[in-house]
Amino acid sequence: MPLTLAEEVARRRTFAIISHPDAGKTTLTEKLLLFGGAIQLAGHVRAKGDRRRTRSDWMAIERQRGISVVTSVMTFEYNACVFNLLDTPGHEDFSEDTYRTLTAVDAAVMVIDGAKGIEDRTRKLFEICRLRDIPIVTFINKMDRETREPLDLIDEIEKGLALTAVPMVWPIGTAKNFAGTYDLTEPRIRKLDSVPEGEVVTGPDDPKVTALLQESAAAHFREEIALVQSVTHGFEHGFDRQAFLEGHLSPVYFGSAIKNFGVRDLLEALITYAPPPRDQKARQRTVKASESKLTGVVFKIQANMDPNHRDRIAFMRVCSGKLTRGMRTTIVRTGKSLALNAPQFFFAQDRSLAEEAYAGDVVGIPNHGVLRIGDTLTEGEDIVFTGVPSFAPEILRRVKLGDPMKAKKLRSALEELAEEGVVQLFTPLDGSGAIVGVVGALQLDVLKDRLAQEYGVPVEFETTRFEVLRWISAEKKLVLDQFVEGNRSAVAHDLDGAPVLLASSAFNLNYTLERAPGLKAAKIKEIHG
Repeated sequence: MPLTLAEEVARRRTFAIISHPDAGKTTLTEKLLLFGGAIQLAGHVRAKGDRRRTRSDWMAIERQRGISVVTSVMTFEYNACVFNLLDTPGHEDFSEDTYRTLTAVDAAVMVIDGAKGIEDRTRKLFEICRLRDIPIVTFINKMDRETREPLDLIDEIEKGLALTAVPMVWPIGTAKNFAGTYDLTEPRIRKLDSVPEGEVVTGPDDPKVTALLQESAAAHFREEIALVQSVTHGFEHGFDRQAFLEGHLSPVYFGSAIKNFGVRDLLEALITYAPPPRDQKARQRTVKASESKLTGVVFKIQANMDPNHRDRIAFMRVCSGKLTRGMRTTIVRTGKSLALNAPQFFFAQDRSLAEEAYAGDVVGIPNHGVLRIGDTLTEGEDIVFTGVPSFAPEILRRVKLGDPMKAKKLRSALEELAEEGVVQLFTPLDGSGAIVGVVGALQLDVLKDRLAQEYGVPVEFETTRFEVLRWISAEKKLVLDQFVEGNRSAVAHDLDGAPVLLASSAFNLNYTLERAPGLKAAKIKEIHG
């Protein structure tokens, strides 16, 4: 019997993986896909050659540097649940892409390196999750290597993130002596290279447990279990799922992604604890996930995922209702109709047609420039979803083109990449050359690489006299118009035509603004579809 709309929505789990670079995020992603049957062979980030059929890191520059610089989207099934996994860039230079991705998820898995603990990038991503009240499941990775004491790691999570950490399993040994985990919710052990269900035990002093450890280590293990069960908040009154859903408490799992250990625990935790698709705030009203009419929001654009076809994919989070292949929708920003003739699900690079999708699903919509980040799609209702941001860039550069004959091609390429969110593009009113803005220097490397590889336009970058940029507005149109006219050499338009003020320093920016009563300047621009 077919499931109802409400039942289909209830079995969706949409989550992101966040971590500092090198914590094992990409390896964990691939092992999760292996469980979901999306890939046959999982190879970690430094695997040689192109043996893997499906990878989450697919761009050439990612493979060269062993990092994630774009968000990968993967949809798979496991235990009657449909998972939409968004693997976010770990590098801070791509924080804008990560932030937009986190607007599209209902939960997050925070990966922590057992040897390094909480690192800077992890802390920043956690703060973004906290701002959005995103519940977090914690996975402490690399327990098969030399690590810090598990109790120290738990203490760091609690004090460093002001987050109640509730261990759900406990490692049996560490590094070369890592033998598995002890389940704290029910007396059970799971051993490396053993049946995933594990074995029932009577407690931490069961001979099945002590046989896995040397005598001194077994005594230390029992002490840790007793301490954890006596002091951990979650086990004084049972696991508080409401505190988890509000982002105050995180269940903690230990494992080794590279050994495929602890991955099953994570998936089961997401099924049991993570929320189904949440209601979404629109400017006009709150849209419930269970509503029958389709609504969706575009949070990411990716061009040239298949260089042979020069394709352009808009990633849309379905916010409510049911998407059926071939249905017609309205792009609220333009009022134009768009037929969803070939919506797609992704397994990193691989893709398949999505005959239908439900609230919580992330689908790719092929299009030739008609969709932008922040666009809302509906079945006709005039609503706009909020919360998809654009941040003022930290670095501003002019693009230096070696071959003037390719100027038109360069402009077109920059516009496409700006629509993707790879860079921001600004056109000065005084007619001088276009300026690109990025959050971090690595984005410039990606831009240069993609312009050369995908568009055949080699470029270099040169500094500009501007270092600071703000979006400007005024309640009275006349105030804004007069300011723009009087400061044409320092004003540009962004890709959407919104005016920005350019300044050589923060001091000069403030000096200019102080002499412009009624003018407002913003570091963040909310993108509306």
